[in-house]
Amino acid sequence: MVRRLGRTKNIITVNGELPGPTIYANDGDRLLITVRNTVKYKMSIHWHGIRQFRSPWFDGPAYVTQCPLKQGQSFLYNFTVDSHMGTLFWHAHILWLRATVYGAIVIYPRRTMPYPFKSPYEEQVVILGEWWNNDIQAIEEDALRHGAPNQSDAYTINGFPGPSYKESEAQVYTLNAITGKRYLLRLVNAALNMELFFSIANHSMTVVEVDAEYTKPYITDTILLTPGQTTNVVITADQPCARYFMSAVPYMSAQHVPYTPTAATAVLEYIACDMKSSTFATPETPIQPFFNDTSYATRFSGSLRSLASSQHKIDVPQTVDKEFLFAIGLGIKPCSPGSACRAPDNGNFTASINNVSFALPTKMSLMEAYYRNVPGIYSTDFPVAPVNPFDYTDQGSGSLKNVAPQVGTRISVIPYGSNVQIVFQNTYIAGFENHPIHLHGYNFYVLGYGFGNYDVSKSSHFNLVDPPLRNTIGVPSGGWAVIRFKADNPGVWYMHCHLEIHTTWGLATAILVTNGVGPDQSIVPPPDDYPQC
Repeated sequence: MVRRLGRTKNIITVNGELPGPTIYANDGDRLLITVRNTVKYKMSIHWHGIRQFRSPWFDGPAYVTQCPLKQGQSFLYNFTVDSHMGTLFWHAHILWLRATVYGAIVIYPRRTMPYPFKSPYEEQVVILGEWWNNDIQAIEEDALRHGAPNQSDAYTINGFPGPSYKESEAQVYTLNAITGKRYLLRLVNAALNMELFFSIANHSMTVVEVDAEYTKPYITDTILLTPGQTTNVVITADQPCARYFMSAVPYMSAQHVPYTPTAATAVLEYIACDMKSSTFATPETPIQPFFNDTSYATRFSGSLRSLASSQHKIDVPQTVDKEFLFAIGLGIKPCSPGSACRAPDNGNFTASINNVSFALPTKMSLMEAYYRNVPGIYSTDFPVAPVNPFDYTDQGSGSLKNVAPQVGTRISVIPYGSNVQIVFQNTYIAGFENHPIHLHGYNFYVLGYGFGNYDVSKSSHFNLVDPPLRNTIGVPSGGWAVIRFKADNPGVWYMHCHLEIHTTWGLATAILVTNGVGPDQSIVPPPDDYPQC
């Protein structure tokens, strides 16, 4: 039972906390985490960004790598944190339960390794989220029946909307700062459906890590976090003694889509100062980009670079063995009889990759079906490119607006050890929108971004020297992005848009990376307590 925006409601949490408990580990640690489901909904937990080398059974997405836990069931997640240093997070990976079931994962370097930057005086986890006054599952069901979901009632910082909402003046996260000290903020966007700009009034931030991978220092006043992305920034308390708002505001790239035009606020407060000073009466407010500033969003993401130092080497594949062109976007399907749908032409929204809208299995997880060679659960004929190519960014393609994608559980097979390149191409079938695509089981190098239709001539501008390593990439509204990785982690891995409504509509698929040679390149057997459907 929690109270937000002047209302009290029951929510689902882990250990009664919102956000849930932070997990602390060092790179190389083995984690044993027992999850027991005590609620009426089925449950699974995803350890977002943990690669799960050879142990996909513990990745967590329901019906992909495991069947969800029924009420009263428990499951021991048993995995090793390997080659991660920074901030990740965990969250529910079924229905829309991650609206309140989420928490941070803080991964320190191995005990003999220092940070590649000056150690901060203090570290703080800052998790951005969304809040709904109504029941989140009712909102999901309404979105499936009628189209676009009801927007959240507030954005949150560490679970609180902050004083920008008149009902929440007293519910605010406060970070106390001492003049001259450096602070490391571990930022997570755990929001369901909203990308967010984050700023601190009068303070610049130095990005030092994204998605638990070190970056070259990048100084900025505003950062962009899509759902699923994490960013570590260093700030210095170098301003006059006062109170300053930390603010998270929406980045809404979709055209003609309603959103909540408000800001979550927290307070950076200098301490050991004259508290009677008028400067402490009202915090200063940061200046942030416009809600639809795609140019800024893409420029920020494109400015990040891997640290790529002698101690933190990277290994960018210089050649490609397997290449995909994934056309991603929304579509329109007929409205169910008797329903009042919100999409154009009284249709209902759907979403797809290469005109395939992904359907999760229900009888068995994809991972178990592959491991036990059970037929009929999925097919391996996912198209490597659109079957019927078109002008993906032509805003006048009216004839395409009524094209409903095929629905199926179709996945791609990739041989172990292949160098894989994926071009994500945004489409205008039902309007442009920035899509944050998350790939489970892998980090990938982001080689480049652009607007319009991708063509192979763009490859001459790829960054093959120090591209950032990420697990979630924002594909620009009306544009494209290219990633590359080595398929060295066998298993079935989910790939989906991290806007929850788009995943619900089918903007997802899975890749099956086959075993290599010998046990060190093969999937370990499932655990004895592996959940069954």
